[in-house]
Amino acid sequence: MADDYLVRIGKLIRDARQHRGWTQSQLAEALGTSQSAVNRIERGNQNISLEMIARIGEALDSEIVSLGYAGPMHLRVVGGRRLSGAIDVKTSKNACVALLCASLLNKGRTVLRRVARIEEVYRLLEVLGSIGVRTRWINDGIDLEIVPPADLDLDSIDAEAARRTRSIIMFLGPLLHRMDRFKLPYAGGCDLGTRTVEPHMIALRRFGLDLAATEGQYHALVDRSVRPDRPIVLTERGDTVTENALLAAARHDGVTTIRNASSNYMVQDLCFFLEALGVKVEGIGTTTLTVHGMPNIDVDVDYSPSEDPVEAMSLVAAAVVTESELTVRRVPIEFLEIELAVLEEMGLDHDRTPEYVADNGRTRLVDLTVKPSKLEAPIDKIHPMPFPGLNIDNVPFFAAIAASAQGKTLIHDWVYDNRAIYLTDLNRLGGRLQLLDPHRVLVEGPTRWRAAEMMCPPALRPAVVVLLAMMAAEGTSVLRNVYVINRGYEDLAERLNSIGAQIEIFRDI
Repeated sequence: MADDYLVRIGKLIRDARQHRGWTQSQLAEALGTSQSAVNRIERGNQNISLEMIARIGEALDSEIVSLGYAGPMHLRVVGGRRLSGAIDVKTSKNACVALLCASLLNKGRTVLRRVARIEEVYRLLEVLGSIGVRTRWINDGIDLEIVPPADLDLDSIDAEAARRTRSIIMFLGPLLHRMDRFKLPYAGGCDLGTRTVEPHMIALRRFGLDLAATEGQYHALVDRSVRPDRPIVLTERGDTVTENALLAAARHDGVTTIRNASSNYMVQDLCFFLEALGVKVEGIGTTTLTVHGMPNIDVDVDYSPSEDPVEAMSLVAAAVVTESELTVRRVPIEFLEIELAVLEEMGLDHDRTPEYVADNGRTRLVDLTVKPSKLEAPIDKIHPMPFPGLNIDNVPFFAAIAASAQGKTLIHDWVYDNRAIYLTDLNRLGGRLQLLDPHRVLVEGPTRWRAAEMMCPPALRPAVVVLLAMMAAEGTSVLRNVYVINRGYEDLAERLNSIGAQIEIFRDI
């Protein structure tokens, strides 16, 4: 029982530290102790006195413990309200996590601008901090500075944090150039069915990486004599698979060609970042990438990841399902053109500004104003395709949109084993969704949404879809345990409240 309380207190301390934007090292300095001691406290592996708890609370300006455990975060939603005004799209979650992994390529100082303050990023920062990488929020907590050590301490890796993010798999590409053997915890993340790492291995074996999985860990062994002597053909056009291959190629002393590569937004951002490091990448935006690697990368780099097209789509969907007029600013239009074309076919009325350039100097943005519209079900089914097709992560939002349209819409989510199943949670809120098989769901609209209390689905995008439906439902709904939403969205409830929603964050006492 005592160990359980130590873990709970440790999590509260970690959350308070992250809320302030401090690293473990900064808290340790304020307490006059070591970063490793703070790490042990936050993981519940060290006895802690009431005096120390008080000192930590004073340092973080936060009441750590009030003789009770706060428990998971929930949302109370008063629905049926119209949204109005304007809201900015935040930087891309998937780009930010890829760039955090890519920072391991660089011996110099990396600064990433306007990094998404989300749980997925926090987990990676915990992992980086545990292996010796110094990270700190700068410029009032807006930007992130990353300084690697001369040698990484993988024996001290925070396994708990690593297992809560699938992004840890992208450590393989950078690490294979830094050490001959190492271990990584199994990757975690959303519950979206079986997702094998074999496509990653098919690419990385060409750089001499051999991986064995035992006892909850990947055991990596690198053969320096193995080099890619012909183009690498990816067996799936996956985003993280392409990113891992890029990360491995970036420090390979030679030219690497990657075929059947993803050209999605986060991959393009990674390519732009690699170019900022001095790595030449040809074919950005296509399915064939040619990387001119640099065996030694030691530069001070400053980079601004672009905005998140999936967050932009979720904000557009929020306007549609609540029948609101809303301006979504800084929309990366080239990664939403198919989605908007489908919505136009369904009858969406919207305006968009002329294009302008994102802070990375490459991505095209617009401001998009969505207007209340009478939607009709599309003639064709909704299904994802690799970029430039309809984005895989945007498919779930069409479940809520289709439920607001007249007629029946077939959604075919062929990529994930069980995400379509989670979409049927909308039936608890008055939706009429029929699951045809684990990948196909038939949505009938229009829907008279009704309030309900329910648990959050264990997958990010379906969880946000449920929240959007609650915003459209008259009455008060409760969505319990929303950690998965916080994995991918920064201050979503507060930001939605700023444009007219009424969402309250609360915890069980």
